[in-house]
Amino acid sequence: MSRTRAEHLAWCKSRAIAILDGGDPQGAVASMISDLGKWERPLYDAATLAFLMMAAMLFDRTPGQVRHWIEGFA
Repeated sequence: MSRTRAEHLAWCKSRAIAILDGGDPQGAVASMISDLGKWERPLYDAATLAFLMMAAMLFDRTPGQVRHWIEGFA
């Protein structure tokens, strides 16, 4: 059975937050970006995903900032 967009996005976020809570903010960003492209119809195109990853990794981010970034996806 296929997931809805909302279900897939919730799955992406929960996996990324688990990694973040494990102490790996950069891994959480990488997980989020990777998982967004794993749905039958990727949630964002490849160029947007590359931009999002570059923007998220460009600066050192606190765990709170990474959590806010992850939770901000809609």
